[in-house]
Amino acid sequence: MRKNTILTVASLSLLVGLAGACSSGSAPTGTTANTANTNRTTTAANNNTANAAKADETPAAVKAVFPDAQSFTTQHKDIPADAIASIEKNTGGKVPATDHHSYLAFSTAGGARKQVGAATIVKADGKDVVIIYDNKDGVPTIKEVRADGVSADFLKQFPGKGHDDKFAVGGDIKANGVDEAAAKAIALAVRIDSISMQTLYGSAHSH
Repeated sequence: MRKNTILTVASLSLLVGLAGACSSGSAPTGTTANTANTNRTTTAANNNTANAAKADETPAAVKAVFPDAQSFTTQHKDIPADAIASIEKNTGGKVPATDHHSYLAFSTAGGARKQVGAATIVKADGKDVVIIYDNKDGVPTIKEVRADGVSADFLKQFPGKGHDDKFAVGGDIKANGVDEAAAKAIALAVRIDSISMQTLYGSAHSH
């Protein structure tokens, strides 16, 4: 039976730390004491705000894909050098960065925190292309591709594809209302990301 489970990432944990200040002895009194307390409170609030912002690196375009998610986690993984060389040789393109980012969406509906989706963003033809993934039998498989200003007829060809597909414009991908150069750039970027996802998160399988 095929599984349509959402992509999971092993050993993922999100730690949220809260720090408190302790002091001994008598507290100062008067205006100086009040100013010091106010400064400490302001500093603590600013630190908490900065920490919260740092913890959530999720782009708005990804959040829009998962409107029912209550929280997001950014996963950073380095693509091995030998894998990068292999990807670039097989695709004829360039891996944009060693540090690959994926964004995991979580929901607390029903009282239990569970992952409800995973997505990445790639740059192609000057656009942010959002790729949403499913996990099918250990293989990251494209569920949806979104990009502002790009033909829906073009984008709807990507769901169901994975790292073994060619993503070749004029072959398994048609331009369908998109300039051919733009179509090739988007298809190549999606293919490179698909292979990167398989390299980092996919299980071994035979072809």
